[in-house]
Amino acid sequence: MAKRGPATGRGRKGAGRSAAKGKKPAAQRVPRSGRAKSMKRAPRSGHAASGKKAPAPAARAAPRLRIDILTLFPGIFASAFSHSLLAKARVKGLIDIQVHDIRREAEGLHRVADDAPYGGGDGMVMKPEPIVRSIEKARGADGHVVLLSPAGALLDQARVRRLAARPHLVIVCGRYGGVDERVSRLAVDEEISIGDYVLGGGEPAAIVVVDAVARLVPGVVGNEASTLADSFEGGLLEHPQYTRPAVYRGLRVPEALLSGNHAEVERWRRRQSLSRTRTRRPDLLVKAKLSDEDRRILGEMAREDAAPEGGPGQGMVYKKPRSPRPGASGKR
Repeated sequence: MAKRGPATGRGRKGAGRSAAKGKKPAAQRVPRSGRAKSMKRAPRSGHAASGKKAPAPAARAAPRLRIDILTLFPGIFASAFSHSLLAKARVKGLIDIQVHDIRREAEGLHRVADDAPYGGGDGMVMKPEPIVRSIEKARGADGHVVLLSPAGALLDQARVRRLAARPHLVIVCGRYGGVDERVSRLAVDEEISIGDYVLGGGEPAAIVVVDAVARLVPGVVGNEASTLADSFEGGLLEHPQYTRPAVYRGLRVPEALLSGNHAEVERWRRRQSLSRTRTRRPDLLVKAKLSDEDRRILGEMAREDAAPEGGPGQGMVYKKPRSPRPGASGKR
């Protein structure tokens, strides 16, 4: 007579048969009433009991600045706008940045957005049709269209402030040998260059413009007063900056910054700002906002540099020492 297997074995076999038929074992089944109760949501405090509906969530405020970027290579911007201040500003809804692929407005199976230049020459030129159509779709009623071009006006802090005051910017990134001139004549409000050098395209320049403009949008920088002390804001370069430790590899933080005297600190910073600008970017002094005290300090620096004992240096007048007389030993 065959012996029966252990009860546990029989239970496992039964469970396997039930699972094969698509049914749960009795021990795992949940009664309908239990399932219904478990799916029932708990009422929100105060509303379900009283029969009142929950208030609708407050509408999110419109961004203070919207930026549409038109480019042939949208992927370039993914990392640049996903970190630091720009990422936080986008999460807070202060800035809305949208990147659009110009090729979507190009025609034909391959969506070609460039062609050979009329008159011959090297390189390719971006076609006008896809760019103009992209601009017309993005600009809306208040879009200010900026074409990034080496022929544009040089970007400076004053221009950045003007751009930041606008509610909507449309930035067009050029590529290859340039953009068909008719784009600028038909659909562009302003052409901007970020410097006298050559880039592979307008995308890096667009990142520069967005970063510079975004810092001036209220709420983007935690301490907005800090932006007023940045280089170029008053027409001067910023003063040198120091942090801990007070001494590093024999170099010590200037005593004025360690004094605790705020008036002395400000005087030191202003003098250093004037000195650095005069030495490194004297062209900025022509347009800088200078007080009578600033002019006095600059005059004092000029007199110090002109003194014979100043020796050789930036902006200094250096007099070559006299050769000793023939026969003189040079000793006294």
